[in-house]
Amino acid sequence: MTGQARIVGDTLIARDGARLPLRRWAPEAQEPWAVLVALHGFNDYSNAFNAAARHWAKHGVVTYAIDQRGFGRTAEAGLWAGIDAMVADLRALTAIVSKRHPGLPLHVLGDSMGAAVAMVSLARHPGGAIDGAVLVAPAVWGRRHLGAIKSAALWLAAHSVPWLRLTAEGLDIQASDNVAMLRALGKDKLVIKETRIDAIWGMVNLMDAAFAASDKIEAPLLLLYGARDEVIPKHPTVEVLGKLMATGRVRAAYYADGYHMLLRDLAAEPVLDDVLAWIRDHRAALPSGAEARARRWLEMAD
Repeated sequence: MTGQARIVGDTLIARDGARLPLRRWAPEAQEPWAVLVALHGFNDYSNAFNAAARHWAKHGVVTYAIDQRGFGRTAEAGLWAGIDAMVADLRALTAIVSKRHPGLPLHVLGDSMGAAVAMVSLARHPGGAIDGAVLVAPAVWGRRHLGAIKSAALWLAAHSVPWLRLTAEGLDIQASDNVAMLRALGKDKLVIKETRIDAIWGMVNLMDAAFAASDKIEAPLLLLYGARDEVIPKHPTVEVLGKLMATGRVRAAYYADGYHMLLRDLAAEPVLDDVLAWIRDHRAALPSGAEARARRWLEMAD
């Protein structure tokens, strides 16, 4: 059964009837001058943007974020919904939000997995209501970078024991220097701690699709990456940047003290202000100076 996607209260009801919890952060002292539609990362949910969206609201930007299918408070949390469904949800939300705020620039901001969803959507559906996208530490680490042995092992596990759950325990990965925030995530029951193998398989499929989409995107892009990112390696990020730069539509920012969770790090404010500067004017200098650092980083990577 399908119908018209719509927002009812604090829920996005998709065309197929799926109910996706929705959060909205709006300016209190002024009318908004821009709109962000934000997509969270893997195993996270819309609360990921609480601090960032409050900051942007103080500067006149209204932010909308959903719990993507399979995450947060959605009915099938823990199950991978598939790329097509996630892209369709993003398109539905941006179409509705655009009609709610006619005349305002609308940008998608994707964090890690959310950035990958945004990349695939923009490549498949150019034009439309979106004026550009901010890609925060985009998840582009697919099979190309995993290698044949790990990819084959993942395929076997996903197709033989899809229900098997794995944790990040023992991986020794630091996602942010904001220890208080990380501890809060550890206690948050809506953040998935044990991940099904088939969801990991689906995530790798998405990363493959995002990597392949990178040279097909026509919209203006701002890509943000932290030098201390231990989740998405530098090599695939550099490769994707190279493909994006060939289109002439991307600007990159590189944060020397930034981790994977750039928007929630202790030094997040310069990152948040760079986002504001770019969505206001795609040609404006980024106040943090991170774009110059990105150029030096890419020169060294070559």
